[in-house]
Amino acid sequence: MEKLKILLAKGRIYESVYELLNDVGISIHLPDRTYFPVTNQEDLAFQVVKPQIVSALLAGEKADVGFSGKDWVYENGVENDVVEIMDFGFDPVRIVAAVPENVDYNSLLRKPVTIATEYQNLTKKYIEEKNINGTVFRTWGTSEGFVRDSEDSEAQILIDNTSTGSSLKANRLKIVDTLMTSSTRMYASKKAMEDPEKKQKIMELRMLFEAVMNARSKVMLEMNVAEDKFEALVKGTPSMKSPTVSPLFGGNGYAVKIAVQKKDVPNLLPKLKSLGATDIVEYELRKVMA
Repeated sequence: MEKLKILLAKGRIYESVYELLNDVGISIHLPDRTYFPVTNQEDLAFQVVKPQIVSALLAGEKADVGFSGKDWVYENGVENDVVEIMDFGFDPVRIVAAVPENVDYNSLLRKPVTIATEYQNLTKKYIEEKNINGTVFRTWGTSEGFVRDSEDSEAQILIDNTSTGSSLKANRLKIVDTLMTSSTRMYASKKAMEDPEKKQKIMELRMLFEAVMNARSKVMLEMNVAEDKFEALVKGTPSMKSPTVSPLFGGNGYAVKIAVQKKDVPNLLPKLKSLGATDIVEYELRKVMA
């Protein structure tokens, strides 16, 4: 089989995907001054590129798989030319319109405006949809400084991504509209998905990623329980399907294992104790495959 060519986006996406690959068992090492990580998988080949162009390269069939924010897929206008394989939910952001905090947005739109943004195409579409008399001023990151409540401001409206809105607030800007939401996702080229061998490998990767993501949200609890309290304990404990139970040596009770949502543990541990559980041990899971 020809190697599956995978694009890794620089920056925050790279860090999140690097950790995910490592948890799956796929190690990558990026030598200094290169863009081609070394991996322990003979059937995979990686390349690091800017996040803005991952989806465009996939749409142009220059690679098989890539990790990109949904925002850049739509900014590049290739949402119908790539196949979304999986949404990891990493780095969730909103693409928003913002103006100076003491400016009335509706009044602002009654006159010609300049919109500062990295997202040229999303902004042009927004201008058309909202029937705004606006022009686009393209920025190259750190866009907040171009929008101020002053006559010499380069732009009057900002369209940018935000996760918490703290940077906007720090620059005395307020959100007035949301264009879309975005997160890091796994995409494939249509050509790769039409190749049976490549498609199989892509879906195998998805299966492994899903197993790791499932494990990250769960923990395993092990405990002992006396025979006379066993039934009440089992009825009162959640599990993915049913708990694993084995008799204790000597026949005076049972050892019980359950996989539970990590977020439920703070409330669950006191409940288990009240139901008669003893010697409770919690540990992390590596992969969970349904």
